[in-house]
Amino acid sequence: MPKYELDRVFQALADTTRRSMVERLVRGPASVSDLARPLDMSLPAVMQHLQVLEACGLVRSGKTGRVRTCHIEPEVLRAAEEWITRQRTSWERSLDRLGDYLTEDPQATADQEPENRSTS
Repeated sequence: MPKYELDRVFQALADTTRRSMVERLVRGPASVSDLARPLDMSLPAVMQHLQVLEACGLVRSGKTGRVRTCHIEPEVLRAAEEWITRQRTSWERSLDRLGDYLTEDPQATADQEPENRSTS
């Protein structure tokens, strides 16, 4: 997934309402009414949030009769998860190296340093 698309996914997930919609959709498809029920907002406001989720590719929807049903797009969610995992792995390696450095024996480190002292 190109970076700019991933940016849009994270931007969409930055909103609490949209994250709660995604959390609900991870459990399975839901109608717009089902998604709106626990939210304290108008149906048009819910639709605007869904449009953001659809625009970045996280959610797709289809209409059958008068019911619009939304589905999560697992590949898009997986791409965001993979990016986070790569970052976490990198951060953990850096922190591990820092931890190793901080727990080193200071005398052992001093013994390894070259002597660059000049005598007067």
